[in-house]
Amino acid sequence: MIEFRQMARSALAGLLLVAALSAPAPARAPQLAALARIEIGQWQLKEPGPTAAVRSICVSDPAMLLQLGHSGAQCSRFVIADAPDGATVHYTCPGAGHGRTTIAIETPRLLHVQTQGIAAGAPFDLDYEARRVGTCAAKVMAAH
Repeated sequence: MIEFRQMARSALAGLLLVAALSAPAPARAPQLAALARIEIGQWQLKEPGPTAAVRSICVSDPAMLLQLGHSGAQCSRFVIADAPDGATVHYTCPGAGHGRTTIAIETPRLLHVQTQGIAAGAPFDLDYEARRVGTCAAKVMAAH
């Protein structure tokens, strides 16, 4: 009886080891075909209209453009559509809201970004022409 228990424990330990070694790697965000075409660098985002303000951002990862209403938030994404000329993604940010963004790519340096959702309990609906204007300026650090 004692021998059987030891064999059962050894078999169970072996199964757990095999399961741990064959477990899939943690899930990573999928790379969208549309985002792969977008150039990194300094971008200007302009809403339609002659008096619209221009927003400037440094895009180090094109995925940043998917969450303009929740910049920097940790969000999960659900890909609705993905093609080389555009993508639509719904995202949810626990405790911060959610949104849906559609990016239409005219060229790797010219996009149309439409995003809407809820941020901080209030609705947003943004429509931008996004244009790459150069490389990101390096931050100058003062020596102390």
